[in-house]
Amino acid sequence: MPVIVDIDVMLARRKMAVGELADRIGITPTNLAVLKNGRAKAVRFTTLDALCEVLECQPGDLLRWEPEE
Repeated sequence: MPVIVDIDVMLARRKMAVGELADRIGITPTNLAVLKNGRAKAVRFTTLDALCEVLECQPGDLLRWEPEE
């Protein structure tokens, strides 16, 4: 998939665990893992907003597009 999810990059920069992020944004660690690993089919804007607020970043810091080769 050409959309790359960089949540783990932001987690490393913020020195935050996946479980802590899941608690702070109000989703299960399993659902966060699905999103983090690029297996999600959609992302709610409310979830994206919560991710950006907690990680203090912009949506473009979490999602990027790369063309398929």
